[in-house]
Formats: sequence, C-alpha cells, structure tokens
Amino acid sequence: METVKGYIEKIVYRNADNGYTVLSLSMSGEDSFEDEITCVGYFAAVDEGEFIEASGEFSNHSLYGEQLNVDSYSVKSPDDIDSIRKYLGAGSIKGLGEALADRIVRKFGLETFEIMEKQPERLAEVKGISTRKAMEIADQVEEKKDLRQAMIFLQKYGVSLSMAVKIYEQYGSGLYAVIRDNPYKMADEIAGIGFKAADEIAKKVGIQTDSHYRIKSGILYVLLQASSNGDVYLPMEDLTIRAKQLLEVESGEFEKNIMDLILDKRIIVRDEDRKAYVSNYYYTELNSAKMLHDLNVSEGKGQEKTEDYISKIEKDTGITLDELQKTAVMEAAHNGFLVITGGPGTGKTTTINAIIKYFSMTNHEILLAAPTGRAAKRMTEATGLEAQTIHRLLEISGNLGDSSYAARFERNEENPLEADVVIIDEASMVDMFLMHALLKAVTVGTRLILVGDVNQLPSVGPGNVLQDILECGCFKVVRLTKIFRQAQESDIVLNAHKINCGEKLDLKKPSKDFLFIKREDSNKIIAAMLTLILKKLPEYVECDVADIQVLTPMRKGMLGVERLNKILQDYLNPKDVSKREKEFQGIVFREGDKVMQIKNNYQLEWEMSNRYGVTVKRGMGIFNGDMGIIRTVNTYAEVMEVEFDEGRLVSYSFRQLDELEPAYAITIHKAQGSEYPAVVVPVLTGPRMLMNRNILYTAVTRAKKCVCLLGDEETIWQMTDNKSEQIRYSGLGERLKELKEGVGQPL
Repeated sequence: METVKGYIEKIVYRNADNGYTVLSLSMSGEDSFEDEITCVGYFAAVDEGEFIEASGEFSNHSLYGEQLNVDSYSVKSPDDIDSIRKYLGAGSIKGLGEALADRIVRKFGLETFEIMEKQPERLAEVKGISTRKAMEIADQVEEKKDLRQAMIFLQKYGVSLSMAVKIYEQYGSGLYAVIRDNPYKMADEIAGIGFKAADEIAKKVGIQTDSHYRIKSGILYVLLQASSNGDVYLPMEDLTIRAKQLLEVESGEFEKNIMDLILDKRIIVRDEDRKAYVSNYYYTELNSAKMLHDLNVSEGKGQEKTEDYISKIEKDTGITLDELQKTAVMEAAHNGFLVITGGPGTGKTTTINAIIKYFSMTNHEILLAAPTGRAAKRMTEATGLEAQTIHRLLEISGNLGDSSYAARFERNEENPLEADVVIIDEASMVDMFLMHALLKAVTVGTRLILVGDVNQLPSVGPGNVLQDILECGCFKVVRLTKIFRQAQESDIVLNAHKINCGEKLDLKKPSKDFLFIKREDSNKIIAAMLTLILKKLPEYVECDVADIQVLTPMRKGMLGVERLNKILQDYLNPKDVSKREKEFQGIVFREGDKVMQIKNNYQLEWEMSNRYGVTVKRGMGIFNGDMGIIRTVNTYAEVMEVEFDEGRLVSYSFRQLDELEPAYAITIHKAQGSEYPAVVVPVLTGPRMLMNRNILYTAVTRAKKCVCLLGDEETIWQMTDNKSEQIRYSGLGERLKELKEGVGQPL
C-alpha cells in the first residue's frame, strides 16, 4: 500500500452518478511539486486545486501508463505555502483567481485557513477584497467542507453523488436528522427521489417496516405512481391491493395510516364511491369541472347574421364548407365553450380557418395555441396566424419556488388572457394540470374552442381530458366525419380510418405513401429499417435523415426504444474522434445525437441567437417530448448544449442528463401532437396492452408523406382488431355531470 499527497492538478474524468474519477495529482516534495501521477478511484466530492492524501496500489496500465488505484483518501488542509496558493487559485472558489489567492497567501501565510475559519473578516485586509467578499469566500470554503462531509456520510447509505447533491441542496446540515428520523420525507420533497430510494436508505438506518412514516409514504407513492400511468385517482380496493403488495403490512396498520393521511388533508377519499385522490389532484379536477361549467354560456340570437358571414367566408376563400363545418362555425359563434373532433382528412384545419375568418370579420381578438412546439408550428403554418405552446401562451414564470417540475404561470385568474377567442389544437394531448392552468386564465365571456382527434392516445400526463369532456354530454360537440376528396388520395388517411373502424388493411396493395415490408425476425426488421432511413426515404420524401422518425410501441425488448436507439446511434451518428461524448447511467450522449426531454422542467433557461451569435430571445421551460440535437459536450465544464425547435439553445449540467434520452427511436405515446415527413414503425410482437388499435392509429397518423410498417401482417391485423385500451381512472366527466345536475360539491 502506497500513500501520496499533493494537490489535484486536473480532473480528467468524473462519473457524476457514482463518483468514479480519474485525476492528475501533483505530488508535494520537500519544497515544490516534483511529480505528477494519475489517480483512479471513487471520490465523493473533490475539486481541482484541493490537497489530498491518497492510499492505494500502483499499477501499469497498457494505455495510460503508471497510475495509483486509490482505495482510500482524505482531503487535507494544504500544509505548505505553495499548496495553499494553488488550492485557493484553482477556480473552485467563485471570485477567487490566482492573483488574489497569491495576495491572500502573502498576507497570511500558513495561517490562511485558520483566518478563514475563525476571523474571516480579516480577509478584507487584502487589497481587492471587501468585507462582503471576504465573508462570501469564507462561506464557500466552509460549505465545500460541509458538502464533502455530507457526501461521504450519504455514500454509506448507497446514495449516488448526483442524488447526494440534491439532498444537501434541500436540507443542508439538517440532512443528518432527516436520514436518522424520517428518510421518507425526501420522497415527498425532492424531485427524483422516490419511495423506493428512500425505503432503501431507511432499511440501512434501521427504521422498522411498520413505521407510520413508511406506510404513509408508500400509500402516497402508489397514488403518484398511478398518476404516471395517467390515473387521477385509484379505487380504494385498487389502492389497498397495490399498497399492501409494496409495503407488506397488515390491513389494520394500512387503514389507520389512510385515516391519518385523510386527517392531514394529504389525500381525499370520496364517501360516495370510495375513490382515493392525492388532495391537489382532487381539487384540480373539481375546479376544472367548475370552470368548464361556467364557460358554457350560450346565446341564441343572431343566427341569420352568422349564416351571412359563413356565406361571405365561402365566397372570399373559394372553399365550400360541408354542413358539419358550417355547424362548427355557427356553434363557435354562439357558445362560450365548444369541442371539435375528427380524424385525419376530415377538414379540421379548414374548419379552424373558417372560425378564425369569422371572428376576424366580427373584430374579435383571437389567440391560438397547442400543447407542443411542433404542433404550434404546424398550426401557424396552417392558419397564417402565430400559434404558441400553451405554456408560452400562459407566460410560464421562472419564479417557481423549490421545484423545477411544478409550473407557475403569469396568466391566471388574476391576470387572464386578453382575448375574445382562444383556440387550442391537438387537445387530446392536454393533461389535467395543463387544462386547469389554461382554464384559470380564460375568463367567462371568452370563447374557448378545443380541437382534437379523440381516437389518438390520451395525454402523457394524468387525466383523460378530451374524452371526458366529449363523453359527459354537457357541452356542444361537433364531430367531423366526412373524408374530403383530396384526403381520399392518401392511403395514410384512408388506412388510418380503416384502423379506427377495425377494418382489415390490404397490406399488399401498391401505395405511394403507405408501405408494408414483411419481415418476421427482429434483426431483419432492423436491417430493413436502416436501409430505409439511410438510403431510400430521405430522397423519396425530400427530407434529412434526422427528420425521419422511428416509432415503436414499447421501451423494452428486441424492437424497443432502448435497443433501437443504441443501434441507430451507431449507424446515424457513429463514434468519431471529432465528436465529444459523455456517458451517463449507461447512455452515451454524443455531439450530433437526436435527443428528447422526458420530463417537464419549467426552470430550464433557453436562448435564441441570430446568425451573428447575438442573443435575440430568452425564455424558460423545456417540456416532456421536446426534441433537439446535441451541439456541444464540454467534459471540462461538465455541460452539454442542446438545440431544440426554433433554435432554442439549452445548457444542461451533467447532473441533469437524467432528463434526456436518445430519440432516434421513440415510443408512439411520445410522438403525440408531432408530425414527421416519414415514420418507420416496427411491429412484430409485444404486450397485448401495447399492441392495440389506438397505438397503431396514432403511429400511422404521425406521418405526413410516408409511413412504413415493418413486421408481419398478422401482428398488424391483431392490433387493428384489439380495441382494448388501458383504463384511466379519471373523474372529470363525472364531476361535470354532477354540476349539470346540480349535485356538484361546492368549492
């Protein structure tokens, strides 16, 4: 066992999650730093410039030469003038460079750290340091010491470095009491730490399995896990079964803790039907129902005049509206709330344009929005008016308190949208929380029009908003059913409607935009996929390779997202010395890769620049499903830059890379609201709940010019025949019916 000491010259590599580090250490001799060696091992938290003592065994690496495999280390206060100077000037302390570090050391010598600890105000005796700056420097030195101690403490409980930083940022020195008394508190208060992670820590601390903290946290975890699958509530019977499986406790203990959670107002269980909600989910659903009910104001006068306007619209545009489209314009003119639904080729865009034309002629202020940037861009192109994402329409705020994952909007009941008409496209994608935020910003008297295809998959977030509204029977609904002649020329449109009706597709029929390639082996499917993407489709649909999207029903398996992305990355963006990359939790992120944001983060800042590199626009928020390209990977600064739609550039620290995943292949669910020049869909085998009509219909309708199905026809026919969809527990429709019947609960 060899022991060395010196200061860290350079951190060559560090895995932000497990702490594995390669660093260059300048070893201290009698008077100076004589040798530089490479150290490899697991380091909890170290910075360049720090002075350490490390023990381990030397070995000779075939590529990197001699290196010390570190078994243990400790961070020391530098014990000579040169070490102190190098530590302070290494850049790890904000606002302290080499020149200032040199002046501090010349002033205080070997007593520098003692002065910082016990008399930090004396740093102001050094030229260039104010009293305020002196205290800031001392605070940083102390904080780094506290953070390092916290990291080492948390590592004993199996906490990763990235998670340890989050815990320290949340609790500071109070984390020791949280770990000792109630680790489950972290699951409630820190994004990214779930019940299972907290439970593992609790076991190591010695907290009993029948602890009230554990049972209550487990019950909330089950409800929140259900929401990640789209559920707003769970029937009590379901909640009981799932929680008991998770917690392995007796029913008496479970029921007592349910009652405690109800008394603490953390969950609500309706007496009428024994449905269990997380409290804010219940009130969000109830308030949404009340606001929709209040918007539903009708006015019967002036129908003849509206008909005259419709005739004028037809004359001005040269387009003849069918009866359902005319009805949609009429209902929009005379109702505070309207829903328009229809499949591809049924004239939804023409109808929206006619409604816009009507309200423009009657001098109404109109706002257009959609749930995603891609959908908003398509809406802008189709209407000629600017459409925004709903988040941008509501003016998302950067002042969000403690959580990056909870939205706050400047537009709300106190500062409503200044518009007479608000039209929302792709409404099937709108989840319960986004709908609630939108409704808060729409005053009674402003018309709200939702447009969407109810046969597409429901929102990624909790709720079944569009379907609940359509099926409750409380509002005016126009269902567009006629497929127009131009759309009839597209097999994408015709086959989408056949899938929706459960009709068997003729997969052998020649088609210019709907292709089926028979392959009965997953590797042969992948080979055909690569040929299509690299050689055939770009020229055929006149687009870049990056614009072609692979859509698959599942994440796991031979044709799942995870395997396909690794293969597609190797062919579409192979490893190259000119491309920097970063491995994070088993995923390689490489410059040039296509990636997707997989959770809403309302605090991520983006900026847009002109061709001269001058920033012209800044904003907040990157959302679940947003796709972009990795432009730079900076392993020194531990930052990765991603360019999203419209040239929005976002910097991610390496600690934030769990918010991104490769997007050469994505699940069909994640493709909602998007449209691509061509899509390639592998269909072979998979879980029955994923291989259904709804999934296939959504995949096919994502293609603008060409859809390619790869697999065997039997699977496609089975999907078309399988109407079963995953049941979502959502009560918005019931709340709306209760309000209509006058039995709704008061707010």
